[in-house]
Amino acid sequence: MGGVRAKYEAKVTSGALATDPAQAEAAALLDGLAQRLARQPKPGLFSKPEPVTGLYLWGGVGRGKSMLMDLFFGEAVTRPKRRVHFHEFMAEVHERLGAWRKMTDQEKKRSEWRVKSAGDDPIPPVAKQIAAEAKLLCFDEFQVTQIADAMILGRLFDQLFQRGVTVVATSNRHPDDLYKDGINRQLFLPFIAELKSRCQVMQLVSARDYRLDRLVEAPVWYAPLDAGSAAALDRAWDRLTLGAEAQHCTLTVKGRKLEVNREAAGVARFTFDELCARPLGPLDYLMIAGTFHTIILEGIPLLSPEKRNEAMRFVSLIDALYEAKVKLVASAEAEPGALYPQGDGAFEFERTASRLFEMRSKDYLGQERKDVDLSGAAAK
Repeated sequence: MGGVRAKYEAKVTSGALATDPAQAEAAALLDGLAQRLARQPKPGLFSKPEPVTGLYLWGGVGRGKSMLMDLFFGEAVTRPKRRVHFHEFMAEVHERLGAWRKMTDQEKKRSEWRVKSAGDDPIPPVAKQIAAEAKLLCFDEFQVTQIADAMILGRLFDQLFQRGVTVVATSNRHPDDLYKDGINRQLFLPFIAELKSRCQVMQLVSARDYRLDRLVEAPVWYAPLDAGSAAALDRAWDRLTLGAEAQHCTLTVKGRKLEVNREAAGVARFTFDELCARPLGPLDYLMIAGTFHTIILEGIPLLSPEKRNEAMRFVSLIDALYEAKVKLVASAEAEPGALYPQGDGAFEFERTASRLFEMRSKDYLGQERKDVDLSGAAAK
């Protein structure tokens, strides 16, 4: 029995996971891929690397896709390898493309990433950089919502595949539904065809939404702020990530960096100060809502006119999460209706308190997250 399947079975035996035939099948497929990568011959001096067919694992939220990706990534012997959130990866790509365009002709000629046949096209040298840094690329939350991404993905991934890069991805969408209803989508269709030819497509048809089960089995709002609420958020993190390993990622909002210090399986964890005591705005919160299906927010204090800026940011954050139907688990000094007890701004906060109460309901928790248009947040 291969390493991925063995580690999965160990989690089941320990009680960390419940037996799930769909997860077991996916673990077996990932085992096979890890073994094929281990047998992959190294390219010769003048020969191109032999490609290995990757895997595109898709299915609903909370089915365990990221947990399985963790197990696979740990077992894969390919070097170099990289696991990255797809939003973060694409932001890096745009940065690299911009940096190459700004180089002088002489700088391009001297660069080790120059591709002679590329002319002024920045995509081949950027693909050459990426392929040198990772022969195995594992993407969490593969989704395409921005036209800027859609218009370069086909040529970029064609170059990566030609350079022998293997792609493994998790997504909530079938490849045929990527960039659905997007502008000029017909230009994106060749990329979908190539992705399907380079990756085995598997739907993780688990009967259970483990994330929803674990959201409704315990409260999602913990007050007051004390050791008990802190421990409750730790337990919520463990439940909702299904044992996936915590990662750090960097989101890019209009050229600015937004650090996410802890995320896994579509869940991100922040402190109130990280999101509301810093000069963030609606576009930052829009990016967060479009990237993660669940937010764990720690340490919401009592609000007052003296904390007007923090309160305004908190209102913007909740508006973005609510509109996208992102799930919220939080610890706070008080219940929503008592967070802003008096003073200028208390009346306006009542709408936010109402939304916070609704976001705790089973009806809200059962709704699917909505797509978010991130074009405004991504533009520089």
